[in-house]
Amino acid sequence: MDRIRREAFKKATLEMKKACEKLSKVKHKIAVLSVKGGVGKSFVTANLAVALAIRKRSVGVFDADVHGPSIPRTLGLIGLQLYVKGENIIPVEGPLGVKVISVGFMLPDETVAVIWRGPLKTAYIRQALAMTEWGNLDYLLIDLPPGTGDEQLTIAQLISGLDGLLLVTLPNLLSEKIVAKAKVFAERLNVKILGVIENMSYFKCPDTGKIYYIFGKGGGLKLADEVEAPLLASIPIDPRITETMDKGKPFVLEYPNSEVSKIILETADKIIKLLESS
Repeated sequence: MDRIRREAFKKATLEMKKACEKLSKVKHKIAVLSVKGGVGKSFVTANLAVALAIRKRSVGVFDADVHGPSIPRTLGLIGLQLYVKGENIIPVEGPLGVKVISVGFMLPDETVAVIWRGPLKTAYIRQALAMTEWGNLDYLLIDLPPGTGDEQLTIAQLISGLDGLLLVTLPNLLSEKIVAKAKVFAERLNVKILGVIENMSYFKCPDTGKIYYIFGKGGGLKLADEVEAPLLASIPIDPRITETMDKGKPFVLEYPNSEVSKIILETADKIIKLLESS
């Protein structure tokens, strides 16, 4: 048993070293966290990645949501598969050259459930980061599942030089209080919170221009104050978001002149200014 443990520890240590080497070519690494599910985190991650690519940055997305990988569909990559070259995994290339790694590319179809315990999820993330040949990237966005468990801990502890977290929330009090747990998570792991993105902030009636706060108001700003980070964006509700996600079309490319797209592009500009001017 001791020999098996030593070998497992040795393997894990080697993979961590390889992961650091692979990620050394990435300038900025950002983890996108919600703690609460159903806030549109993957939509934000995918479209923010494309927005950064529009701004002429080289971008990668690591989908760390093992049980509910949605980045492949959000970026229109369903049916594609990863391939291995030597000892390296080559990411799937998405819109505007965005490089993507997801467990979704390893499944026969979207209905297959990944039934893994914590240690297996941790090993998968470690191995994927150790083997993926990202190349030289300006940004790597890590789409984390809801919560503060195995996947989040693994990413925070494994990725050296993590620039910080982006917190995605809804404008209601419930989401604000749940996502606020990320402050404790960040403090204990010594990770910076870069900012807050409030999704589904309001609905603007296209006929009258009147604004309706369907999911409440002000939760994002309250959360930003609580975690002592800027509110980077308040993204409105647009019924076409569901349409584009179902079709696998990034919203910022499908409807570039929409209010949602303009806000996401402005958010990309804020992140660029925040990280590249420091």
